[in-house]
Amino acid sequence: MGIYSEIKEDFSNAYKNDPALNSKIDFLFNYPGVWAIAWYRLANRLHTSNFKRLARMIMGLTQIFTHIDIHPAATIGRRVFIDHGIGVVIGETSIIEDDVVIYQGVTLGGVSLDSGKRHPTIKRGAVIGAGAKILGNIIIGENAKIGANSVVVKAVPDCSTAIGIPAHVIEKGRCQDPLMHNMLPDINKEMFEYLLKRVAILEHVLVEDNKNVLEEDLELENIYESFIKAMKN
Repeated sequence: MGIYSEIKEDFSNAYKNDPALNSKIDFLFNYPGVWAIAWYRLANRLHTSNFKRLARMIMGLTQIFTHIDIHPAATIGRRVFIDHGIGVVIGETSIIEDDVVIYQGVTLGGVSLDSGKRHPTIKRGAVIGAGAKILGNIIIGENAKIGANSVVVKAVPDCSTAIGIPAHVIEKGRCQDPLMHNMLPDINKEMFEYLLKRVAILEHVLVEDNKNVLEEDLELENIYESFIKAMKN
């Protein structure tokens, strides 16, 4: 596919991913992510043709106008949509496959200064929530979802949802479900609730030896073991 066809497809793809888009005029003022991808297509062609300095200059100017930093050597597939896009950073050796959605403030960064592959690979159909940081040469699987502001330093399997700092996988095998942040569990809240209930049970045991207390403690212990097992996955 030629560069013109790719850019045309990028613009058409915005209609599918953003219900707020009502007219072509909106593209001029409200869609820096689409423009950043369009200019990346040109810069990437120049970079692979060994016009590397010119490619960097184009992406430098693009960064000024869109506030999106994409290295021209990165590999970005078809129909990748950067929604809003302010603050997105995509490193030099990043690989983004087709139909990926990236929200504002996302960083695809490295964790070392070594040459070679040091940035993430985002597989087809993944959704990266706002503010997420994906660091290092790791793979985010097909149709995976990364919750907002998560810090991902380990690979995420296909059709999984990962949240937290550092991110942990909380759901597997749900490829078609949308990324619904209001439905994601608060793992920190769950841990604090466990600790508070645990302290309350121990205080109760100190006061009286009660069979019901022991049953509550056993039930709480099962919940804790399930929680720890989920965190290790």
